[in-house]
Amino acid sequence: MEQDKIYLGKKKVICKIFNDNMENHKRYQIKKAQLIIADIPYNLGNLAYASNPNWYVGGDNKNGESDKAGKQFFNTDKNFNIDNFFRFVKRLLKPEPKERGKAPALIILCSFKQLAPLIEIGKVHGFKTMNHPFVFTKNYSAETLKANMRPVGACEYGLLFYRDKLPKFNNNGKMIYNHMLFEKDLKTEKIHPNQKPVNLMKRLIKIFTDEYDVVIDPVAGSGSTLIAAKQLKRHSYGFEVYKPFCKKAQDRIDGISQEERELKKAGVSTIFDYL
Repeated sequence: MEQDKIYLGKKKVICKIFNDNMENHKRYQIKKAQLIIADIPYNLGNLAYASNPNWYVGGDNKNGESDKAGKQFFNTDKNFNIDNFFRFVKRLLKPEPKERGKAPALIILCSFKQLAPLIEIGKVHGFKTMNHPFVFTKNYSAETLKANMRPVGACEYGLLFYRDKLPKFNNNGKMIYNHMLFEKDLKTEKIHPNQKPVNLMKRLIKIFTDEYDVVIDPVAGSGSTLIAAKQLKRHSYGFEVYKPFCKKAQDRIDGISQEERELKKAGVSTIFDYL
């Protein structure tokens, strides 16, 4: 993918996504990060759509199963290697600084069931966590097929990892709670089943980085983290192994919509043909 550099003031911001595995990072010579954010796969396998209406044609079980029944969200949602991930993080996070209030951090977005195992694996790799995990509260739920049987899931979770020193913390004198809104974005094209709102990612990036710090997303998916970093004048790098996601994420970063992609595919001239 071509590097996307934009000039903001006197400095230029790098925003780049690679269609590659994070384990191949050495070939790209990227800078070390102040913050690594990763929405890791939930390892749901072929049960990804189990409580989602998309399991059925038109969202109605009377219509029979759809082509998503018994399918994974994406190829890596069954065998994500968390130890390899932590090795990547140890290599790509900035070294611990001498000063206080400058240390880098790792944020992992995950499911409730992943919280305890991730804490233990983090310890093995030399990371501590805060006492309270992040709770991202949604104003919707994908578990509508179970809504008449039990309370449905409407939260996602996250863990803040650090090494010895507490990470950079830009609270501007205000108390920051461990629960944050995860509002459904009805305006932005959805290109990924686990797409995160840009505003939520901006909130996290603002707290733990300054302008022109480096943010890395090793499992970039829809590119929300990179877009948020770019808007906040942070350098950002992402890795996405699934080519269709990577291409659409690059289009999001470049501001190209689905409609414009379809027009270009059909050979219809758009403003981008003249840029």
